Amino acid sequence: MRQQDVHDELRARLHEAAETHEPDRARILARVERGMAAQDRPDHRATLPPVFGWVRVVGATAAVAAVLGIGGYAVASAVQDPPTEKTVAVSPTPSASPDATSRPPSRTAAPPAPSAPPAHPSPRASSTPSPTPKASATPAAPVAEGEQDGPLWSDGSVDPHSNDFWAQSDVTLKTSAQLTALTVRLKVAQTGGVSDAGAWRSLPETDFTQSVAEQGGFLVYTWTLKPGSRVAVGEWVFAGQYNHQQGGRDAKNDSYTITGTAAGKQYAVTGGFATHTTADGDS
Repeated sequence: MRQQDVHDELRARLHEAAETHEPDRARILARVERGMAAQDRPDHRATLPPVFGWVRVVGATAAVAAVLGIGGYAVASAVQDPPTEKTVAVSPTPSASPDATSRPPSRTAAPPAPSAPPAHPSPRASSTPSPTPKASATPAAPVAEGEQDGPLWSDGSVDPHSNDFWAQSDVTLKTSAQLTALTVRLKVAQTGGVSDAGAWRSLPETDFTQSVAEQGGFLVYTWTLKPGSRVAVGEWVFAGQYNHQQGGRDAKNDSYTITGTAAGKQYAVTGGFATHTTADGDS
């Protein structure tokens, strides 16, 4: 049942009760008279002056009237129409300005979630073709296979002036073309007591760098033409001098290698040394 229906039913019942209620005035007056008669009896002990007795009667009458009045007011208040529901005035909502309706509300946009990288990225074709490997500016040195190659010719021999304690190995080079690069390497096997005793060449000393070192059981002499220098057409000798143990020395394991460049092309020759006989005739 709704609250309004409950109010309506209560109001109807109170109206009915108010209409049927009539105060018993005779009974009330009888009680007042009994009270007054009691004041006139000789055995009644008046503790207050007579005037106060009348005051009590009047007070009682007033009290009865007040009770009746209050009851009637209560009944009338209960049965009167329920109070009208009050509405609170609220200021109207201001209309939005044209700018506000045309623009979306400002808000901080959350940054987009980073996309996960693909597990297997697809290869992208390169727009730039792979560069073709360039050939080396310096061509590989040719492998020496004999005593002659192109314009180069060579020979190896032990100088006949060698003796039981000292020897000289000569490398002879002939070239039919001008050389712009040249390297001569002489290898003397360590047969016992072999040590450097000097070196020379028939070409200008200032045109070459010279070195000697022991490498892998050999005494190695190296002559290298300096950049910018030239070797003219002709026959040239490169000699390495060394000491050795007393007696004849076998040069079968000695060797030489020559590499040279003519007209931009490299050439290489190699060779060995024959067993020589000392000046005393010992082999």
